[in-house]
Amino acid sequence: MKPLVIGVAGGSGSGKTSVTNKILDSLDRNRVVVIQHDSYYKDLSQHKGLTPEKINFDHPDSLETPLLVKHIAQLRVGKKINQPIYNFTTHRRLAETAEIIPKEIIIVDGILIFVEKTLRELFDICIFVDTDADERLIRRIRRDIMERERSLDSVITQYLGTVKPMHLEFVEPSKHWADIIIPRGAENSVAIDMVVTKIKSMLGER
Repeated sequence: MKPLVIGVAGGSGSGKTSVTNKILDSLDRNRVVVIQHDSYYKDLSQHKGLTPEKINFDHPDSLETPLLVKHIAQLRVGKKINQPIYNFTTHRRLAETAEIIPKEIIIVDGILIFVEKTLRELFDICIFVDTDADERLIRRIRRDIMERERSLDSVITQYLGTVKPMHLEFVEPSKHWADIIIPRGAENSVAIDMVVTKIKSMLGER
């Protein structure tokens, strides 16, 4: 059976992962594979000698999206893939990769997944998680300090220099392509229930 491919987009810190987990809670997790667009960040060596603080990680060019497109296409025809593993502390890809096997449902999570036409057209359902900017910033600060060993100053500098401008230029306009917009993220149980119902309906049709 051809897999059902679902894209979950939204600004940095919008709660995409939490929404995805809420959806998974109502499905058989053995039938689902989740792919993070973040895993496809280019290695630091591909940025022509730039140091991390000078790289715009929120621009589409910072990600190897063609490889993600290729991998989703392979999963759709029943082929396993070797997904990159990215280290956010060193900004480098690890030598090893993660083997991903095809499943009935493929969920792709990322802030820029609706920007590239070739990627966007692979999704059967496009979901955009719409969360207030101040809440997204607070979540990003907490995540980057606790999980990625960043300083508060570096997080704020990056947010003002690239995260916010790129959100306005790329992420927010990409909401136009969403089939479903979920305000308030994982707190919106009604919207998530509707998404789960639609997923189950489409699986039944297949």
